[in-house]
Amino acid sequence: MKITIIGTGYVGLVTGACLAELGNDVFCLDVDQKKIDLLNSGGIPIHEPGLEEIVARNRAAGRLRFSTDVAASVAHGTLQFIAVGTPPDEDGSADLQYVLAAARNIGRHMKEFKVIVDKSTVPVGTADRVAAAIREELAEREAKVDFSVVSNPEFLKEGAAVEDFMRPDRIVIGHDDSHGGQRARDLMKLLYAPFNRNHERTYWMDVRSAEFTKYAANAMLATRISFMNELANLADRVGADIEAVRQGIGSDPRIGYSFLYAGAGYGGSCFPKDVQALERTARQYDQELLILRAVEAVNDRQKHILGRKVVARFGEDLTGKHFAVWGLAFKPNTDDMREAPSRVLLRELIERGATVAVHDPVAMHEAKRVLELDLGTAKLARVRFTDAPMDALDDAEALLIVTEWKAFRSPDFEEIKERLKHPVILDGRNLYEPDLMTGVGIEYHGIGRSVLTRK
Repeated sequence: MKITIIGTGYVGLVTGACLAELGNDVFCLDVDQKKIDLLNSGGIPIHEPGLEEIVARNRAAGRLRFSTDVAASVAHGTLQFIAVGTPPDEDGSADLQYVLAAARNIGRHMKEFKVIVDKSTVPVGTADRVAAAIREELAEREAKVDFSVVSNPEFLKEGAAVEDFMRPDRIVIGHDDSHGGQRARDLMKLLYAPFNRNHERTYWMDVRSAEFTKYAANAMLATRISFMNELANLADRVGADIEAVRQGIGSDPRIGYSFLYAGAGYGGSCFPKDVQALERTARQYDQELLILRAVEAVNDRQKHILGRKVVARFGEDLTGKHFAVWGLAFKPNTDDMREAPSRVLLRELIERGATVAVHDPVAMHEAKRVLELDLGTAKLARVRFTDAPMDALDDAEALLIVTEWKAFRSPDFEEIKERLKHPVILDGRNLYEPDLMTGVGIEYHGIGRSVLTRK
């Protein structure tokens, strides 16, 4: 099938590369000439395990191309996937300017039937706005061309996006019967047929329900995280172990184990933005989502948890003190720094007078860029970026762990003790067992796992 992907970010590039891997002829469009030049030269603009190899293989086979030519992109694909960014607006709503610009470009250039696929995460009702934008452009041209708009939200985890796409647990497609809806359904069914050979994974529904499903899924996962973080903070006070609690409640099949890990808060491009956007949608319909408001408030507060633990251990004034930080990206296997808890922690440490040495396996370059925006050039000079995790420890008061990279799971604890000024670990992801840390002589502070003296 001939497919056009509009946007080469996480969603667009993964979608385009994986559909090409299945034998489709894929044209990827982006307005960023530098990004297109990078892709055409064999590089990729993001870190995603397995993606670079798939892109290279399918470029070489001629099934995947990259361009800034809008007219050529519209002419190419019967299926036009819109996979552009929907950043949060000032009021928390999703900014649809890039989605609607893509729709207008399609309407401006289309000459035959097209299926416009909303792949971007968009609020309920966006498909109607996309259709209206296309109709306006067709009317301006006095062109009579049929089209259909469907919703096909993505459920890709950064760091496992290729695996998620190639082995989906569900495929959600929203379509309406009018305006070529049946033809659109047939084409989407054909496109996803390779994923349904073992068993049917596609859930068909109306467009608005499909749009709603994406936000509802991310809101539920964010809720589970904030719920456990709030319980973890209480566990620290009462002397309970949140990891034991997690196992105790996760064994209930009605609850399960996923997304029940306490930590330093969630970040990234999806959960924070989507929770805000769903709240904004509710307000537009005169409804308050009280639970989601609390989820967001708990998460904002949780991003300060490591900073509070540092202050509790080392005092309010950190002038002259030096700390080591492992992990900068918002989660493992990505270089994404959007809404990363590390940004909150580093800002707080620097503002209290500390200096910091940091290490992340892949996010160092992106971290330098965003931290300069956060801190400014002068304050950024108080952050030292190290090539090896152990090199960050020298003369540090304590080690602070923010991202749960696998490389941090089994370090040489004796070397950690030797390099640190004090054998103290503040673990924002609960990577280590408190009893083990006590046994090797390390003072350990987890999230909801601190050893307390009960009165």
